[in-house]
Amino acid sequence: MATDYDAPRKTDDDLNEDSLEELKARRVDKSTSTVDEDETEAAEGFELPGADLSNEELSVRVLPRQADEFTCSSCFLVHHRSQLASEKGGQLICKECAA
Repeated sequence: MATDYDAPRKTDDDLNEDSLEELKARRVDKSTSTVDEDETEAAEGFELPGADLSNEELSVRVLPRQADEFTCSSCFLVHHRSQLASEKGGQLICKECAA
């Protein structure tokens, strides 16, 4: 069967569907159907059983930095001297921050 390559490949109905106005209308319809919900607000409504810690009191014993420990100048965590990666101009860097 011979094919006429000059003939329009779409019918008038197809052309109307693909018009710019039609595509814009579809986009508007799709965007109005989505619900924009705040995740933080939705999470506040969930109550986990046994999660009420309002009457609990936290007691932690804080020790001062020991002689064999240092404070990393990058992450500001206290590490043991075995975690020391480098010392540059008095700035102590731990192995995790140096990596």
